[in-house]
Amino acid sequence: MCGIAGAHGLEAFQGLDDATGRVRGMVSALAHRGPDAEGVWSDEEHVVLGHRRLSILDTGDGANQPFSIGEDTLVFNGEVYNYLELRRELEAEGAHRFVTSGDTEVVLVALRHWGLEDAVRRFNGMFALAWWSSASRRLVLVRDRLGIKPLYWHQTPGGTVLFASEVRSLLASGLVPPKLNRDALADQWMYGTVHAPATAVEGVRLLEPGALLVIHDEELHEATWWDPADAALGEPDLSPLERRRRIRETLADSVALRMRSDVAYGAFLSGGIDSSAIVGLMSEVSTQPVSTFSVTFAEQELDESPWSRAIAKRFHTDHHEIRLTPSDFLAQVPLGLSAMDHPSADGLNTYVVSGATRGAGVKVALSGLGGDELFAGYPVFARSAQLARLNWLAAWPKGLRRLAGTAYAALKPGMTARKQAEILAGHYFDVAHTYPLSRQMFLRSDLERMLTSDVPLRNDVFSWLVKELAPGKKAFGLPFLSQVSLAEMRTYMGHTLVRDADQFSMAHALEVRVPFLDHRLVAAALAAPDADKFPSSPKRLLVESLDGLLPDDVVNRPKMGFVLPWESWMRGELKPVCERGLQSLKDRAWVQSDAVSAMERSFMAGETQWSWSRVWSLVVLGEYLERHGLE
Repeated sequence: MCGIAGAHGLEAFQGLDDATGRVRGMVSALAHRGPDAEGVWSDEEHVVLGHRRLSILDTGDGANQPFSIGEDTLVFNGEVYNYLELRRELEAEGAHRFVTSGDTEVVLVALRHWGLEDAVRRFNGMFALAWWSSASRRLVLVRDRLGIKPLYWHQTPGGTVLFASEVRSLLASGLVPPKLNRDALADQWMYGTVHAPATAVEGVRLLEPGALLVIHDEELHEATWWDPADAALGEPDLSPLERRRRIRETLADSVALRMRSDVAYGAFLSGGIDSSAIVGLMSEVSTQPVSTFSVTFAEQELDESPWSRAIAKRFHTDHHEIRLTPSDFLAQVPLGLSAMDHPSADGLNTYVVSGATRGAGVKVALSGLGGDELFAGYPVFARSAQLARLNWLAAWPKGLRRLAGTAYAALKPGMTARKQAEILAGHYFDVAHTYPLSRQMFLRSDLERMLTSDVPLRNDVFSWLVKELAPGKKAFGLPFLSQVSLAEMRTYMGHTLVRDADQFSMAHALEVRVPFLDHRLVAAALAAPDADKFPSSPKRLLVESLDGLLPDDVVNRPKMGFVLPWESWMRGELKPVCERGLQSLKDRAWVQSDAVSAMERSFMAGETQWSWSRVWSLVVLGEYLERHGLE
């Protein structure tokens, strides 16, 4: 796990020294991601590559990056977990005599020997890489299938391409203007994040999951090398018993692969289904007790420790409880905000938990992230299915439906009723038309009041889903709940949960591995029919596939989540932070300050019109813009 940065085409620089110095500055901005080593390399004519290393596999200096073999050089962030199997294949084919024992050398040899797309399709892992071939004068940027590792890039007016693991690294080059992307404002406002390929910074793009960018001279070519719907449709037709066996075997293998490490590792354990499943499967293959980490609170309403202790006892783990008081958490909020590389309405929980785990001496932690998205664990799955069954309402006159929705919203004030009114007034009740509303923090009518008329009010989530779920597209052939899973993976999971897991864990130089996002498991889960997943029990397909691994009380416990008293904090201890963040927004020419002030007054007065999470999302945005000087 590391941070990478670099430049292709040195015309934007004042000579080689300037190019090398600026890339070194970009790398320095990533120091938190890789405290163990730093390297910068250049071919002195076309490209400069930089790297910060967090040593996980082969911790010796010989595996430091940039890593070169012949005319090829690699900088690589992440892990390719099946590197041992790939190495044996490459050795059997006489491709190379290896001198290191980690995955970096295997990745570069595989690219050289098998070629770009054949090699990356063999990789099982999370990765963002840049591969320079002097022979072909070609730089290739590649991002893993699920977008677990980020890769941002920018092209200057003169044609120079800069890339990095974080937005702040690109800004550190001095060649990326610190300018807000106004076209992405509505996306950030509605969803608390910006969806790829756009970012909050104008001109900075995020390479999409499963995509690659080839740069040759002045030509750029972007392509998709893996598509989850295509992978799911390629799955074999299995009986329910065979499918459950395949799910279990694939998840067990995914967990075992992600336990490969030359440094101390453990697992996050909340005592819920997903984290408990990961810990249970780890315990089946580990030759020593698995180290597990749980954050606990003295306050009973916040504390999940009885559940995590029960799982730790069941699987005989070396269990560590990290006791936090709300004030401990509260004290870290300013640090978490400063660690934020891209504005996110969520994620400070991840920052605090990652810091506590890294402080316990662990460099690698396995997480249950992705289980809810693959196995229909969120309420949005049931809600979407219920709405789809109301498709007969589309036959009613739209005016009548709009009137009914308006009346309902008037009787039950609040965001839920307002969303239901929007759905009633819409044209369709399928995933593409109902899912975007389920994840919106603000509705279009809110943006019309809070933003000036010159801000484009695009809904990029809706546009993407309409395109991807259209008849004739591969995702159209997926089961209904798998379409919801796809929406979750490419929106909330991919651009909030996964992005937060990366930026906030790497702020502490902690590598988080996510076994549920093994591409083989994703394809198998998306291929499963709805009847296997829902609705007789929570995450039915996963639980039944594990065949008694988890006790019934864990399976059927209420979903708790990581709940903290944000509402009272924002009206108390965090009120100055809120005021600063919101004032930063109100000072912008594109904000209707009176509307934002009205929302602020309503919330601070204890009214329920605006939830704390919606107000906080704007606080975070204002704070981010101020800290990075984005205009």
